Amino acid sequence: MITLALSKGRIFEETLPLLASAGIQVLEDPESSRKLILPTNQPKVRVVLVRATDVPTYVQYGGADIGVAGRDVLIEHGGVGLYQPLDLQIARCRMSVAVRDDFDYAGVVQQGSRLRVATKYTSIARQHFADKGVHVDLIKLYGSMELAPLTGLADAIVDLVSTGSTLKANRLVEVERIMDISSRLVVNQAALKLKREILKPMIDAIAAAVAAPAPATAGRHA
Repeated sequence: MITLALSKGRIFEETLPLLASAGIQVLEDPESSRKLILPTNQPKVRVVLVRATDVPTYVQYGGADIGVAGRDVLIEHGGVGLYQPLDLQIARCRMSVAVRDDFDYAGVVQQGSRLRVATKYTSIARQHFADKGVHVDLIKLYGSMELAPLTGLADAIVDLVSTGSTLKANRLVEVERIMDISSRLVVNQAALKLKREILKPMIDAIAAAVAAPAPATAGRHA
């Protein structure tokens, strides 16, 4: 049995076409089913639904053989014990620094002042500011990051940004882009050896789907 760890939402939806390229179809909708283990059309493949931040842990310790996790989650996890063969180029966004629209971020950094930064991505934030030589106090939060600057809890936040509409709605502006984020295939190293006959063709099929050019859009005739 091959166990694939996925999180609900965007990663799940954008992984489905890649699985289809390997001949795998999930037979139940996670949004309507209460099950945490979903069957597929392949008797030897099942999907387990876990929190996005837990995917690397499940794969590392063998609770799953293979999984899909964002680059942000993998950096925070550390990637220990994981083989990362593919950048799937899905669930793309960016990790950025954002502040209130009336906060002089550049001026504060130039003066060498200490910043209070709220984030759940403490490893990424710590490394980013250390590389810039900026002294920060990190405040770990797990949700509603935008509230931190608005309530005075923090001067800045480090968070994922997709369209930027949530920042704009809360009078925040993106002041630094730290890195681009996409989701990656992660594989348990022991499973890759012990279940190679099943896993290798699956990984190769997904890799071919990722590398395939997007279908051309038909042009209008004059």
